[in-house]
Amino acid sequence: MEIKIIRTYLYAGTNGEIFMNEELVCYSIELPWKNNAAGISCIPEGSYRAKKRWSPKFKWHLHLTDVSNREMILVHPANNALLELRGCIAPVTVLTGAGEGSSSRLAFGKLTAIVFDAIDRNEKIVFTFSSQTKNETEQNNDHEKTDTGF
Repeated sequence: MEIKIIRTYLYAGTNGEIFMNEELVCYSIELPWKNNAAGISCIPEGSYRAKKRWSPKFKWHLHLTDVSNREMILVHPANNALLELRGCIAPVTVLTGAGEGSSSRLAFGKLTAIVFDAIDRNEKIVFTFSSQTKNETEQNNDHEKTDTGF
């Protein structure tokens, strides 16, 4: 299963749209791009395998593996990238600003219900990160307060 995240890079954070089978599932927030610097940057564009992981802090969540020069890149709930993320990805229901969203736990639940089911069927899970072209970004510049209809 491939999960596509189409990013829009903004000064204060990175916003994304998460697709499965060409269908919008939810949105994402990440830190701004700062040359893949650990703890302060989103990860580079590319494809990364995802595995199910448990921690006391996040319970069941996803871990992206083989990210160049980075460790412990997780997919977990958060509503403010600058305050709550250290390079990880947070699904959100609504984008409210650059690197900010709301109802992350709801979006995370929707995403992981599908992904965990696929993992339980022994499917390979890959997250592919890319960005919009300049023209697409300009056309879709109204990302604030976008709702996925939860």
